[in-house]
Formats: sequence, structure tokens, C-alpha cells
Amino acid sequence: MVRLTIFAILLLSLVSVCLSEDDSDEAVVTEEIDDVVPDEEIVYVSPTPSGNTYLAEHFDDEGRFKQKWIVSEAKKDDMDEEISKYEGMWAIEPPQQDGLKGDQGLVLKSKAKHSAISARLDRPFVFADKPFIVQYEVAFQEGQDCGGAYLKLLSQSKQSSDLRKFNDKTPYTIMFGPDKCGTDVKLHFIFRHKNPNNGTMSEKHCKKPKDRVEEPYKDKRPHLYTLHLRPDNSFTVFLDQKIINEGNLLEDFTPPVNPPAEIEDPSDKKPEDWDEREKIADPEAKKPDDWDEDAPPMIPDESAVKPDGWLEDEPEMIPDPNAEKPDDWDTDMDGEWEAPLISNPACEGAPGCGPWKRPMINNPAHKGKWRPPLIDNPNYKGKWKPRRIPNPDFYEDLQPFKMTPISGLGFELWSMSNMILFDNIIVTDDPAVADKWAAETFSLKIRKLDKDSEGVVMRLVHYTNEHPWLWAVYVIVIGLPIVMLIVFCCGSTPEKAEMKRAADAKKTDAITPDYEDEDVVDDSRPLHKTSPASKSDLELPHNAASNKADGEHVSDGEAEHIDEEEDEDDDDDEPPPLQESIAEGAGDAPRSPKKVRPRKE
Repeated sequence: MVRLTIFAILLLSLVSVCLSEDDSDEAVVTEEIDDVVPDEEIVYVSPTPSGNTYLAEHFDDEGRFKQKWIVSEAKKDDMDEEISKYEGMWAIEPPQQDGLKGDQGLVLKSKAKHSAISARLDRPFVFADKPFIVQYEVAFQEGQDCGGAYLKLLSQSKQSSDLRKFNDKTPYTIMFGPDKCGTDVKLHFIFRHKNPNNGTMSEKHCKKPKDRVEEPYKDKRPHLYTLHLRPDNSFTVFLDQKIINEGNLLEDFTPPVNPPAEIEDPSDKKPEDWDEREKIADPEAKKPDDWDEDAPPMIPDESAVKPDGWLEDEPEMIPDPNAEKPDDWDTDMDGEWEAPLISNPACEGAPGCGPWKRPMINNPAHKGKWRPPLIDNPNYKGKWKPRRIPNPDFYEDLQPFKMTPISGLGFELWSMSNMILFDNIIVTDDPAVADKWAAETFSLKIRKLDKDSEGVVMRLVHYTNEHPWLWAVYVIVIGLPIVMLIVFCCGSTPEKAEMKRAADAKKTDAITPDYEDEDVVDDSRPLHKTSPASKSDLELPHNAASNKADGEHVSDGEAEHIDEEEDEDDDDDEPPPLQESIAEGAGDAPRSPKKVRPRKE
């Protein structure tokens, strides 16, 4: 054990020397382990967009925000003066929960008010041969019961030229983002399509996402919403950079972009003799003569007999004799007071009380209303439908991606929750630009929140995965002492072995060897006890033993007689174990009587 301990100390010393001679990262292993995981600071710098962008807003510069963003001064049409104004308050603030230093966002401060704010793109986006990508963050910092947080991408038009008049009637090309009221949870993707025949605009609503999107309304964390729209009419919707919806503009919207080529003739009417009945009553069927439509379904059981002991004169319920009229009982208001009814005590041991009636059973004669059986209708012509005619409003737009150009974007909302934070809006035609923007903003926020919420153990695991060489340190610093402790506690030593043998020798049921040859006995040890003999000592013939006990001398003849009797016994029996008869150090435990053969001279 001493050698093992010395070896472990030398091994740890060697490891320490090796680590101290390694590179600068590994030289601080001891300090890192003591501190569990170094407190890695996540540094945030306001992002600068790279590549082709049409708008990139991080809201970190409040002065720039006031120059670019315009709060609506409009009013809603067809509403009372008191509730028609867009008077919701907006502010630039850092997030409420574990935000990055220097990071700020656009916060909706008001609830139960109409709120609108917008900004122009750096240049209009024209839907031609490049994809359209919009991405932004939303954090429901106080949760959400009812209200939206969607973004409107405003159409390039005369109505949207003055953003101070931005309201619900301002034309938009795309509406995208979350919306919730009660249990109705949506992630909108709506685009307005222009009819090529008459120029009218109609909304096309995307199918529902394949995944659930309720979590962003409850966890109070930032979430990233991204829409990719491509020239081949395909689209993809991302939530926190994971696909939750995808499809095609021509196939996955309601109503569809293109109307049907044929429609039902609105002027066509069903002929009066058109018979749509598949089955009719058999006109030749007749009701059987024995069919009784008036027989009741239930009749009294005539075979029933009133049970013995039935108390017909006793009611089942009687007024409570112990009840008393309340002191505040008003006869004029409450009527005559009557004691409440209780079960009749006289009926407790009887089979029943009150008038006895026969139980009801099913009436075998009851058949109900007779109806003739149904047969196939010989005049059946099928379900009538109007004839189909060519659709006068038919058109075929195979490129709905080519929407109305976008010149601005904004939030036009009504919400029952306040403190909704919007951040890091970007409009681009390059997916890589949007991904880089998210990596410099949203991803840092999530890392910060996860770091603040995770425990020490998880932080240690993550840090070790980034520095795999630490596993060797853990094995040496933690595993080796455990092995040494197990060896020390459970290992065998010479002292322990000697103690075990001594303990085994004290057991009363231990097996001792038998000696058949009496010559192997050590003559230096006495054959007989010097203490007074007992029944467990040597046994002699009765007469000789008595004489010896009386102190008399045994004659030679008597001794020979004793020897002859002893020899006869020895012919039949095996020699007794001499160790049991001569051992004096075996304790005071009683021994079974043994016959010992006396020595002959």
C-alpha cells in the first residue's frame, strides 16, 4: 500500500510537470478546474450588414431610429373617435431578461390600443429573378393573450407614400408573422395578388404550419421569424432557423391564385320531375292483420306476488318529528311551514311501504308503428348538379412570385399585452446575408440566455466538449484517488490475514486433525491431567478406579486383567484421538469421555 501511494504521488507530480510545460491554454488547467468553467463573456457589437440588403435595422442607435422610423398619426375609418386613433406608444429599450450589453430593440409600450409605426426601405424591392427574404425577432416579454406581432411589407403605391397616414387600409404586398387570440394561434403568411384581367387585389392565405407554434407566446424569450420566397414560386418559413412550413404559391394558398377553368352555371335549375331518392317505400306492401300499433311497450307482470311483510298502510316518507319551525319564518312571505320529510323508520325492516304495484315488463305484443319496407327507386336519377360552363373570370398566372414591389415595412397592431420587443429586421435577396445577420444577433442572445439558465454541471460538460484534453485530467485527478481509496479500504494486508487466521482458530466448530498413531504425540507433554479427575478424564475399570480413588495399590494381576480387557476393546475399536485427551490448552469446554490405553513398561 505504501508503494502504491508513493507511485500515485509521483504520477501526479509528473502530470503536473507535463501540463506546466504544455502550451498556454493547458497551463491553466488547475485554475479552470477550480473555477469549474471560466466565465466566458459574450461580447455583442451592433451588426453591420454584408452583401445586398434593402433594410437592416438593429435599433441600437436611438438617434438613427428617430430619423428613419415614423409613428402613425392616422385614424381608423368607421370607428368612434375615442378608439380610432393610433395612439400606442413605442420606445427603444434593452430587453427585460438577461440582455446583451449594448443591445436594444423596438418595444410596444401600450396595450389595448391601436399602434402603428413604419419605415422606408433603402430602395424598393422588385420581384424579378432574385429571392425575397425578410427576417426579424419578436419577444413577448409579458406573454400574449390576444394580439399580433406580424410585419407588413408595404406596397409601392401612392397610398403608402406618406407613412404618417399608415393604417389598416394602407396597401401591403406581404403580411408575415405571429398572431394569437385565445387558443387560435397563427403564423401568418399572406400575400396580395393582382388579378391580371381586371386589376383587383385579393388576399391569399398560406396553409397552416406543420408544427406547433405556441411556445413563443409563453416563454418570454426572443424568437426569430424568417420567410424565404423564391422566383420558382416556392417558399419556406423558419422559426428559430428551423423549417416549420414550406410549399408553393400556386398550390398551398386559399383561395388559390388561379380560378378554376369551369364553374357551375348559376342560371341552371333542377327540373321539377328530377327524382333524387335512392330508396322509396314499397307501394304494394300492406300491414299484417295481427299488427297492433296501439299495444303499449310495457305491461304489469301478472305473475308477480306482493312480498310478505309489505306495509301498505305505512308511507315511505314522513315529516321529521324533531323539526322545528325557524324563528325567522315569515308565513306571509314563505307560506305555511311544513316539517321536512324523512324516511319512515317503520319501513326499515320491511320489504316495502305504501301501495304495492306490480312491476312492469316488456310487452311481447308491442310492435310499434308499422312502416312499409324500402325498395330501390325505379325513377332515381342521381344527385342533381348544375351544368358546368367556362369560367368567364378565368385567368392563369404561372408566376405569382412577381408581386407588387415593396417600398417600406411597418407594424400595424392591436394587442392586449404590452412590452412586445421587435429587433434585428433585415430584408435581403441573399440567404447567406440573413444567416450572418442572425449569427451576429439572435444566436448571441440565445447563447447568453442558455448560459445564464444552465447549471454548473452542464456548463462544465459544454466546456469540456470544446476542450477534449480535459477528460484525461479528470481521469487522473478524480479517478485515481477513487481507485486508491478502494484499494486501501478493500485490499488485503499480512496483518489482516493473521487476524483472520486467529479469529478462525477460536471458532468452536473448527475442524481439527485426527492422529491415528499415538507415537506422534509429543512425550514432553503430560498424558494425564494433574488436576482431580472428572468424568471427562480417563476412564478405568470400575474396581480399579475405585481402588485408585481410595488410594489403594493396584496389584500386578489386576493390572494384567485390566490390560487384557483393554486389548479386547482395542481389537474392536479404533484408537481414540489422543489430542482430545491430552491437550490442556483447549479451554474449559467439556470433552466426551475417551478411553486411553495405559503405557506398558
